Amino acid sequence: MTPSGPKAPPVGRQAEIARLLLSVQGRDEQRMLMLLGEAGAGKSRLLAVAVDHARDGGALVLACQGTEAESRQSFASLHQLLLPVLPEAATLADHLRKALETAFGVAPAEGPSDPMLLRVAVLTLLTGLARRQRVLLTVDDVQHFDRDSLDVLGFVMRRLTAADVHVLLAARGQTPPEGVPETLPTMLLGPLTERAAAELVDAQPHVPTGRTRIELLRQAGGNPLAIIELCRAAGSDGGAGVLPGGGLPQTERIQELYAARLRGLPGMTQRLILYAAASQYEDLDTIMAAAGAGPDLWAWASAEEAGLVTVLDGRVVFRHPLARAASYHAAPAYLRQQAHRDLAAALTADPARRAWHLAAACVGHDESVAAALEDTAELAEALGGFFAAGEALQRSAECSPATADRARRYAKALRAAQNAGDPSWVGELYDKITALTEDRDLLGMAACAAGMALSLFGHQREASQVLMSALEPNPPGDAMTVLALTSVLNAVASQSGLPEVRQPIAALLRGVRGGSRDTVYAELKTTDAADAVLAATLAGADPTEAAALLQGVRRRPGSRQPSPGIAETTRGLGVGALAWYADESDLCVESLRRVHHALGAYGGMGSAAPSLMPMAATLIDTGRWAEADRHLETTGALAAVHKWRHMQIDVEAFQAILRALRGEPGSTPADRAWTTVALPENRATHARLLRAAGTSALAAGDFEAAFRHFRALFDEDGTALHYFLSPRSIADLAAAAQRTNRQAQARQVLDVVRAATGERPTIRMTLLMHHAAALTGEAKDAEHHFRLATVNPVGDQWPLARAQARLHYAQWLRRRRRPLDARPLLATALETFTRLGASGLAEEARAELRASGVATAPAAADPLSELTAQQRHIVRLAARGLRNREIAEQLLLSPRTVSSHLYNVYPKLGVSSRNQLRDLFDDL
Repeated sequence: MTPSGPKAPPVGRQAEIARLLLSVQGRDEQRMLMLLGEAGAGKSRLLAVAVDHARDGGALVLACQGTEAESRQSFASLHQLLLPVLPEAATLADHLRKALETAFGVAPAEGPSDPMLLRVAVLTLLTGLARRQRVLLTVDDVQHFDRDSLDVLGFVMRRLTAADVHVLLAARGQTPPEGVPETLPTMLLGPLTERAAAELVDAQPHVPTGRTRIELLRQAGGNPLAIIELCRAAGSDGGAGVLPGGGLPQTERIQELYAARLRGLPGMTQRLILYAAASQYEDLDTIMAAAGAGPDLWAWASAEEAGLVTVLDGRVVFRHPLARAASYHAAPAYLRQQAHRDLAAALTADPARRAWHLAAACVGHDESVAAALEDTAELAEALGGFFAAGEALQRSAECSPATADRARRYAKALRAAQNAGDPSWVGELYDKITALTEDRDLLGMAACAAGMALSLFGHQREASQVLMSALEPNPPGDAMTVLALTSVLNAVASQSGLPEVRQPIAALLRGVRGGSRDTVYAELKTTDAADAVLAATLAGADPTEAAALLQGVRRRPGSRQPSPGIAETTRGLGVGALAWYADESDLCVESLRRVHHALGAYGGMGSAAPSLMPMAATLIDTGRWAEADRHLETTGALAAVHKWRHMQIDVEAFQAILRALRGEPGSTPADRAWTTVALPENRATHARLLRAAGTSALAAGDFEAAFRHFRALFDEDGTALHYFLSPRSIADLAAAAQRTNRQAQARQVLDVVRAATGERPTIRMTLLMHHAAALTGEAKDAEHHFRLATVNPVGDQWPLARAQARLHYAQWLRRRRRPLDARPLLATALETFTRLGASGLAEEARAELRASGVATAPAAADPLSELTAQQRHIVRLAARGLRNREIAEQLLLSPRTVSSHLYNVYPKLGVSSRNQLRDLFDDL
C-alpha cells in the first residue's frame, strides 16, 4: 500500500493522518477517535502510523485486534489489550487485583463476580500507568470484540477525563458497532481520490498500463486493498485477465478472501452470484431471469448474510470490489460462458449490452458479434462515451474474421481511446494497426491518436514526426483525416512551442473546407464543427489572425441552436481555442466550461486535453480563482490517472501562482517539476514554470530572482521562448525590471514583442504593452502609457492585471507629489486585490494609500480566500442548496465530514446559517 516500505505514510490519507495524530497528541475530547470504513480502506495501516508516532514520542502503546474466533469468549479481547501490563496489577488494591485476575482466569472465582469491580480495576490500572507516561490504546476490528470486553472498554473511555490516556478504535462499516459509546468522535475512511488512487497504482511493483490501468482504477473504486491486489493480479498475467464488461483478474489472495464464503452458499445462490458478477450493469430482474431463479428473492438472503452483496432498489451491488472478481473467477470457464449466453438471451431489448455478453461468450472470430459491438460503439461515441466506445471497438476488432475489418475497427478504437484521454491504451492499439494495414486514411487516423498520446507523455518531437509521416509525402485521401491530423499537430506545436512544428500547418490545410456526413469522424460531421476546428488550427499557427477567424465562426444572435452531440461539443472546443488566441477571455471561459462539463459527465476528457491549461490560465486572469482551484484539482486528478506528464507539472505551476498571489507559503514550484519532462521540447510547460517562479519571487520581494525568471521567458535577442505565452508576461517583466533598474533590457524585449504581435494586437496585449512601456520607457511618455493601460473599460475583464496597472500608475503619481490623483487609483486597486484574495498586493496598495495621506483600516479579504480548495467547494455546493449527503456523494466524502467542514468555516465566513452562504457568491 505504500511506495517505500512499512514506515512510509499511506498514499492519499494526509488529512486522515493529521486527524489521527491530533488524537494521539490532543487533550480532552480530542483524545479519542473511531475509524470507520469498508474492508481494505486502510484502517489498520492508519492505526500503525499512529502507533509509530506515539512510540516515537515515548508513549506506552497497548494494542489489540478483535477476531471472530474469540468474539464469544468473555474478556478475551480485554486480556489481549492489557496483557503487556498485567504485572502492574500487583500495584492495585487486593479487591481490584482479584477482580482482574478472576476475569482473566488467572485466579479462581470465589463466588459471584461484581462487574463494577472489574471496570474500576481496569480504569485504575490505566490511570496509574498514565501518571508515569502517556498511554495509547488502539483496537482494530472492534466489531469482533467480545461484548463483555467492549462494555468494560466503554465504561473506561467515558471516565478517562483527566488521565493522559488516548484511545483509537477501528471498525468495519460506516456506523459504529453496537456497544461503542455514542459520543465517540468518528472518522469515515472513504475511497481514495482519483489522483491518490493513481499514485497508489504507480507505487506498485508491477504498474499496469493502458486499458488495464483505467479499468483497474474503475473497478477498484478507490479501495486501497483492491488496488494492490488487482495490480498484483494484472502483473501476474500481463493484463491478459482483463475481461469484457469490466471483469478483472484474480490472485490467490483474492480467492482466499472469499472462497469460504462462496463455498458455503446454496447452489442457486452461487448461480445468482455468478450471473450478477458476469453482468455488472444489469438490473435484478434481468439477472434472475437469465439465471432461471424465478421472482422470489429468498435465494439472495444467504449471500447478503455472508456480506457479499446487497440487493436494493432493483440492483445487485457487490459489497467490495474484490468480491465481484472472486465470485466471477470461482466458477469454471464453461459456466462463465453459459452465464454470458443466458444474459445475452435475456437482453433482447438492449442490443448494446446483449452484444457485450455475446462477445464475452465468443471464442475466436464471429463477424455478427463484431458488427453488433461496432454498432454499440457508434451509439456510445455519439453520446460522448469514449471509453465505452473504445472498449467495444477493441473487442469488435478482436472478434473480426477479416484483416481489413480488424484494422478498421482497431483504428476506430484508437480514436476513441484518444478521446478518452488514455495515451498508454493508444500506444497499445497503434502497434496493432500498423501491423495490419497500409491504408493511408487508417494510418492517418491512428497517427492522430498516437501523436496526441506522445504529446501528453511529453514527447513533442516524436509526436510531430508521427503526425508529419502521416501527412507527407502521401497525405490521406479524406480531407477530414487531414484536418484531424493537422489539429493534433497544432496541439503539439502549442505545447512544444517549437517554430518548426508550427510552420507547416497553414500549408497543410490548403483546400480543406467544411464537414462531411460521410466521414468516420463523428466530431467533424457538421460544417460548423469542421469550420471551428479549422479556424482554431489556423489561429494556433498564427495567433495574430485569431480575432478575424473567430468572427468567421461566431453564430449570429437568434440563430437556431443545433442539437447537442459530439460535433457540437467539438465546435465548442474550437470556439474556446479561438477565443483563447484572440484574448476573448469571457467567451473562452463560457465555451470551455460548457464543453468540459459535457465531456466530464462521460469521463472522456481526452479530446479536451489541449484546452485544460488555457482554461486554467483564463480563469486566473479573469479573477475566477475559486473556479480555477476546482478546475486545477480536477485536471490534476485526470493527469495523474492517465499519466499526462507535462500537464501534471502545468497544474503545479498554476497552483503555485495562485498560492503566491494569495500570499500563502510554499508557492515556489518544486525542484522535480523542472526535470519531470524535457523542457526544451515542452516550452509551454517551461513558460508556465518560469511564470510561477517569477510570480513567487515577486510576492516574496525577491525582485532579482523575479527579473531572472521573467527574463528567461525570452531569448537574448528578445525572441519569445513560447510564441504565445511569453508575451503575456511582458508587464511582469517590466515591473521586475523597474525594481532592479534594468528598464533598458525589458524595453528591448518589449520592442520585439510589439513587432511580433503585429499591427492589430488584441486589446489585452495592447494594455499589457502600454503597462510595460509606462514602467520601462521614456519618463515623458509614462503617464500617456499608464492612462492607456488603465482607462479602457474592456480591460476590467482581467481584474488582476488592471489592478496592478492602477497600483503602478498610482505609485508613479505619488512619487511625483500628486497624492490626490493617486488616491482613487489606489482605492480601486485595493478593492480589487481584496476581493480576489491577493493579500500581498492588497497590503502594498494599502501602504501606498496610507503614504498618500489616507488613513486605512486593514481591509477584510475575501473570506473564501482563507478556506482550503475543498472547503470552498463544499461551501459553494451548500450555497446552491445541496444537502450534506448530496455534497458528500459528489465529493466522495462522508456526510459527517461535510458537516464538520461547514461547522468550522461558518466563523471564518462570518455567517451563522446555511441560508447566508449564497450571499458570498456573485455567480450563483
